[in-house]
Amino acid sequence: MAEALRTSFDFAKYLDETKASIETALDKSLGPEEPEELRRAMRYSLLAGGKRLRPILCLAACELAGGKAEHAIPTAVALEMIHTMSLIHDDLPAMDNDDLRRGRPTNHKVFGDAIAILAGDALLIRAFEMVSLRSPHIPAERLLKVIGELSLVAGAPGLVGGQVVDLESEGKDVDLETLEFIHLHKTGALLRACVVCGALIAGAEEELLTALKTYAKGIGLAFQIIDDILDVTASSETLGKTAGKDLISDKTTYPKLLGLEESRRRAEALVKDSKEALKPWKESSAPLLALADFITKRDR
Repeated sequence: MAEALRTSFDFAKYLDETKASIETALDKSLGPEEPEELRRAMRYSLLAGGKRLRPILCLAACELAGGKAEHAIPTAVALEMIHTMSLIHDDLPAMDNDDLRRGRPTNHKVFGDAIAILAGDALLIRAFEMVSLRSPHIPAERLLKVIGELSLVAGAPGLVGGQVVDLESEGKDVDLETLEFIHLHKTGALLRACVVCGALIAGAEEELLTALKTYAKGIGLAFQIIDDILDVTASSETLGKTAGKDLISDKTTYPKLLGLEESRRRAEALVKDSKEALKPWKESSAPLLALADFITKRDR
């Protein structure tokens, strides 16, 4: 019977339904910010679409830990706000200097550098509001732990630290250890926070939290490896962002260090290890297992 339940899991349906609920929550998350230009800039990037992989991971982890997905919606929205902030800021001329994101002009190309910076700042701060003030029925001690995780991922131990090393590494010969440091902080830290925060909302035990951290580390690196591969194999139209940007910026990538085939093998091995970490919870981890496979099989 358990085997039948596992094989009958409809991942495409799960993805569509969960993404739809997230899109609705994101649309409702922004109020009448003033001035209007700030509100428009925040909504422009937050509601620009995308895979919504991070909030989906949060909801899936919450359910795995025995919680209700709807209880984790504010936290899932907060994580997508932090992710959107990082995209707005990464695209700025002083950072990665990109003109295209999710198939349309980047925020600063539409609203200017100053408003783009402030829109990112406002989204980051709103993320903490979502958790602390818009999460009814969740015990305060759980919310405090979530806020701690978000603080770590958004600051020097996470996104900011990774971005600094990334910028400092442009045009230099970077070894695999440094490359993985960058990606464990830029990409991996946020993915880790997604699964950990979802589980914390549900009151997960330490054993599951440890397993989820192992799972997240693997999918975080795998996600970035596939991103690096797609940067050299897919078109800008498919990606929704500028293809070949890493080559233009002279960045070290996994394909540059390992080659395309070895990079693919490494991503597959990481996903395998991630799924293995959840083996004790195999009966109830179908969404997370499917999401791990989705990371290596995506084409954008």
